[in-house]
Amino acid sequence: MSKQATHYVAVIGGAVAGSVAAEILAEHGIQVVIIEQNKKPYGKIEDGLPRWHREQRKQEYARIDARLKKPGVTFIPSTRLGSDLDFKELIDQWGFSAVVLANGAWRDRNVGVEGADEYIDKGLIYQNPFIYWYNHKNEKSYSGPRYEAPDETLVLGGGLASIDVVKILQLETYERALRAKGVETDMHELEKKGIPAICKNHNIEPQELGVKGCLLIYRRRMQDMPLAQPPDNATPEQLARTEGIRQKLLSVQQKKYLFRFQDRRLTGGLIVENGRLVGLKLSETHVEGRKATPIPGTEHELRSPLIISSIGSVPEIIPGIAMKGEYYTFKDWDLGYYAGSDRVFGVGNVVTGQGNIRASLVHSQKVANHLIENYMGVGESGDISGFTAPAEGRAAAQAEQVKERIQSVTPLSEAQVKALEQRISAAQKKAGYGGDYDAWIAKVTPPDLE
Repeated sequence: MSKQATHYVAVIGGAVAGSVAAEILAEHGIQVVIIEQNKKPYGKIEDGLPRWHREQRKQEYARIDARLKKPGVTFIPSTRLGSDLDFKELIDQWGFSAVVLANGAWRDRNVGVEGADEYIDKGLIYQNPFIYWYNHKNEKSYSGPRYEAPDETLVLGGGLASIDVVKILQLETYERALRAKGVETDMHELEKKGIPAICKNHNIEPQELGVKGCLLIYRRRMQDMPLAQPPDNATPEQLARTEGIRQKLLSVQQKKYLFRFQDRRLTGGLIVENGRLVGLKLSETHVEGRKATPIPGTEHELRSPLIISSIGSVPEIIPGIAMKGEYYTFKDWDLGYYAGSDRVFGVGNVVTGQGNIRASLVHSQKVANHLIENYMGVGESGDISGFTAPAEGRAAAQAEQVKERIQSVTPLSEAQVKALEQRISAAQKKAGYGGDYDAWIAKVTPPDLE
């Protein structure tokens, strides 16, 4: 760490948005420290992107690693803002030129029915912990919650993340069912080839396995699902084409993974028995634009052994950070200017409040439809290596704005930089980090990580 720096910035979170911001700032001569809540900085690349994307994850890890090892970038792992580190103390006492929030969106949006969260892990679970479990459950060192993936699970959602959830459920269910028939397969083969193809290879009809399949319900129409995005200022023809693409994408996924789907369904109540959530009270909806309203007289009950909510992610509540509703308070949402301090900025999910790494990390930019198609396994190339490029571009643009703001404020003195570096060294020591990034990553990576 150099004592000659004139500006020093703390970046909270080291995944795509945070690492890109750190790289841009460091390239302009600004010292950066990345403060990461986890042992590793990969965020939803590791814990939100299902583990069948094995090679893609490795490629993205390498890109993040390269940014974090750039000159002028320092790393503090295992330090959570709001518990290990006080937000107000960080911005008021540490002495940074600026603080960049890139800590993403890890809190699942509430189901929206009063009292639902009383039944978490009692018939209800949320997407983020479910996918985290799925990605890490086979590691010997995993000590977190363990979940079942029962047949006929009910999934609430409609975006790409909910497709991930139903795929996990179907892959787990059919792998068990095939094994019971003496057929050994695995998640990678099932995901790549699809369930009907694997069954055909073994002269089995899928219905012979007795699997009914999970059910995905969505509050609006199938063609409204955010599986593909129209261009800005789209014409009616372009909007119609996008709707057609969405329907095609969902149809292909259903044929490949055999899950069920109902659109225009809105949750209005809970069915509870013996202290456990066993179903939902639903209504059909009338859809007008983005608004879905329940149709009187269409109320019905739907029972399920498990309900998984996958209706979006929002930033975690951190003491000291001003919030408006579910989101942090920004006075400029495009540039990520935080309302509570002129020296605090936001990049990535923490600004958008959306937790889908294929779409929300890009903030206002749209992910190209061919990348979405390949992510879902229906494109011709099967290559999704560029799906973080828009996210990186957005983070870079925001980092440029931060850089310009920083360069307009008074530089830090050598004494201030020295005091900052002492605090950083103390935080690294507390986290058990010795300063060798590669050695640390090797140490904290489970040997049986898939």
